[in-house]
Amino acid sequence: MRLLLYNMRYGLGSGGALHWPLPGAGYILGNQANLLRIIHFIKAQQPDIVGLVEVDTGSFRASRINQVDAIAQSLGHFSAYQCKYGKDSLNQVLPIMRNQGNAFLSGSRTYIKKFHYFSKGIKRLIIELEFSNCIIFLVHLSLKYGHRHAQLHFLHDLVSRCSKPVVVTGDFNTFLGSREMGPFMKSAGLRNANVHGAPSYPSRAPRMELDFILYSNGIKITDFFIPNIGLSDHLPLVCDFEFCPAIPKAA
Repeated sequence: MRLLLYNMRYGLGSGGALHWPLPGAGYILGNQANLLRIIHFIKAQQPDIVGLVEVDTGSFRASRINQVDAIAQSLGHFSAYQCKYGKDSLNQVLPIMRNQGNAFLSGSRTYIKKFHYFSKGIKRLIIELEFSNCIIFLVHLSLKYGHRHAQLHFLHDLVSRCSKPVVVTGDFNTFLGSREMGPFMKSAGLRNANVHGAPSYPSRAPRMELDFILYSNGIKITDFFIPNIGLSDHLPLVCDFEFCPAIPKAA
């Protein structure tokens, strides 16, 4: 099974593309040509599951195009997405902001989807997909350390309740690196598919590991790589994994 994670920055691109014809103009005008490049890239990876962070679900910046639907249709996938802000947040009704979300795409429709919400932070959405043989969570954690700390505790509790192998993926914004991720991973029983800690941010000269694919017992990683492609300020992660056979219990 192949999982692709991408913080795609709402398809806005990176570098000079964001500042034409005026500084910061791209944040309002969007970049439809870049969305097509992202679609082409994702399709070429032939993923079974795609986790998208920072995707526009149809604001005027995206020319009313739901980027989730556009990518899903190109892959022939099913989708699960939601606004990334809290259910009672003012951002749920503001132009552009209400269309800023996260999404899962899956080639299989045989899953149960759930939406959870952190109690702290501005970005609160957690998407859960439960398949017959695993559960996958997608997150985008807060920029503030205190909020991230509380969010990791919440996420730990979700993972601990799972009775199937677990994958947790997303943009964790863990600027303190292993000082934040180490205790969380140890207590939740998770390992990092990126065993060498290769950085994924910023895409032009990566120096920070902010994006993660974490996995529990019952899952075996067969390949992991970070494509060097500058279509966002983050680099994507690609991970191939399979499920370990269950060990029979002793009589």
